[in-house]
Amino acid sequence: MASESFAREYVGVNELRVALEVGPKGRKVVAVATEWPGLARGAKNEEDAVATLTSYLPRYAAVARAAGLDHAFSSDATLRVTERYPGVGSTDFWGISFACSSADLSAVSNEEFERELRVMRACWAVFDDVRASVSEAMRKGPRGGGRDRDHIVRHTLGAERDWARKLEIRTPADAAITDPIELSAFRRDYCDALRRFHADGKTARTWPLRFLIRHTAFHTMDHAWEMQDKDLTDRSV
Repeated sequence: MASESFAREYVGVNELRVALEVGPKGRKVVAVATEWPGLARGAKNEEDAVATLTSYLPRYAAVARAAGLDHAFSSDATLRVTERYPGVGSTDFWGISFACSSADLSAVSNEEFERELRVMRACWAVFDDVRASVSEAMRKGPRGGGRDRDHIVRHTLGAERDWARKLEIRTPADAAITDPIELSAFRRDYCDALRRFHADGKTARTWPLRFLIRHTAFHTMDHAWEMQDKDLTDRSV
């Protein structure tokens, strides 16, 4: 686990470094916070992508707190673009990062790697808190159509089960990973496999490990925020 002094030096509180993934046809741009897995937002142009990412900083603060790194994160941080790199067709279509930045491809120490796992686990914790607090029925709308809470949860966890194959983890098709005990075991195996692959210098098939971590964290937070945005719980009382 990364020390607090390391995290403070590595992240910086008042400045947040951002990489911009630009779709090949220029239809979408994704702003990716390279030091905070899960913090990424897309829009139709660079300016809007950065503005959207900035607007999500207060929401992402819950992840920093869950990771015990709130001292290293500021909702008022200034965003500094450090890289622009080409995306793929899916970048333009979905407005989601599907390509690797130089940060994803760079080697990291065990301490740095453990910090990223720590943040990914914090994203899981926030997701679990959200799904436990929102309504089962969700507000209808264009995002996700008519999916209810449990559908969103199954989709999110199912995607991770698919990505786990990249780490040579095989989960039975009928495994109830929504069960708390099985989910905890699955996540433990996921992190342990990431550590083994990192120690052996292996990639998750075609995905660098850092990309798998941040993509897992992003997908988790994207759907946590979706559930919050579509929650029908009356919180006025």
